[in-house]
Amino acid sequence: CKIYLTTFNKRTHMDFTRFFNEQQNYLRKVKLDFKRYLYDDIDFSEQAVMILGQRGVGKTTLILQYLKQNFQASQKALYISMDNPLFAATSLYEFALDFEKVGGEILLIDEIHKLKDWSSHIKTIIDQSNLKLVITGSSMLELDINGADLSRRAVKYHLNTMSFREFLNLNLKSEYKKYSLDEMLANHYEIAVNLTGKFKPFIYFKDYLTHGAYPFANDKIGFHSKLTGVINQVLQSDIPYVCSLNYANIDKLKKLLFLLSQSVPFSPNISELARACEISRSTLIEYLRYMQSAGLIINLTSKSRGYNAILKPDKIYLSNTNLAYALSSSPNIGSLRESFFVNQISAYKAGKFQIDSLMLSKQGDFIVDDKFTFEVGGAKKSFEQIKDVQNSYVVADDIEVGSGNKIPLWLFGFLY
Repeated sequence: CKIYLTTFNKRTHMDFTRFFNEQQNYLRKVKLDFKRYLYDDIDFSEQAVMILGQRGVGKTTLILQYLKQNFQASQKALYISMDNPLFAATSLYEFALDFEKVGGEILLIDEIHKLKDWSSHIKTIIDQSNLKLVITGSSMLELDINGADLSRRAVKYHLNTMSFREFLNLNLKSEYKKYSLDEMLANHYEIAVNLTGKFKPFIYFKDYLTHGAYPFANDKIGFHSKLTGVINQVLQSDIPYVCSLNYANIDKLKKLLFLLSQSVPFSPNISELARACEISRSTLIEYLRYMQSAGLIINLTSKSRGYNAILKPDKIYLSNTNLAYALSSSPNIGSLRESFFVNQISAYKAGKFQIDSLMLSKQGDFIVDDKFTFEVGGAKKSFEQIKDVQNSYVVADDIEVGSGNKIPLWLFGFLY
């Protein structure tokens, strides 16, 4: 570090040889046979692209795939991570300017949330250089990206956990296409008949629910151990770092997540939950917001209460079913069904920047786009609760193909 500090204090050019050697080591390990759904949606021609997402979803792999596919033999593009201790003592802005001076054109910056005052560095690089930036960071940055005045400087994308479709593509080496919600509601029978002619969904669906939401899903034996590590990193590192949370409160965050995991979907009594975690009511609501931004939970409110984001949630879900298996020895099947539906719809709508389009419904379980009502259950689930509701659907587990307004649950895994 002293060597690098001396180099920058004298303002001589950085020797990038070490960084390019490290980059080649990374690229040799990166495969191009499977890419996350977001890869083809990103406009890499923009001056600044930000890819946000929870830990473990594949952000680093995605940008290294882009680098390998387009710049493997070039020194015009460079990958760096803010995990590197160098950047605790070196200005990212000055590093970027030096890279541009030696012919650099694209700087790929990983784990930007690990850099103190990251937004000021990024703004200055954008405003005072011609470098293109591809940046990854924790989904926690959603909380302050607008306040950092980056919304008009950088194009933002959000990478979610893997869909059931992606899990199948990864494991079957297939290329099944995605369907919009409108296509699915109108043509679910034809879509399901076509897909079930190619694979049997129930051979894979349970595997997806237990360990299929993350790109490291192929490691069945070590999966839940890795996922527990991801959860701890989010609670112990990402949330405290991004939100300047006192480290003494990390155990309270862990306790809160454990309490939620034992009874999700959870209709919270905020005051009782706050007492159990030994924090104030306002702090609890703030923690719930942090945990949602970090990708651990999904907070839903009822349609009847409107879209006021500061209200306490009416129901809390773990953000995906893999978390349920990691945190509970025997998750409830009804909870898993609802969690899967909520996860896939939420990720689909987030990709369309329609994050408030899923809400709880008084008749049925959920309402989407303020128009479509869904009741989620098993194969024998009836229309009794939604029989008088327009645009209503039963989403049923344990059926391969539906009919009329009854749609297989697994099929919602093809939305993105």
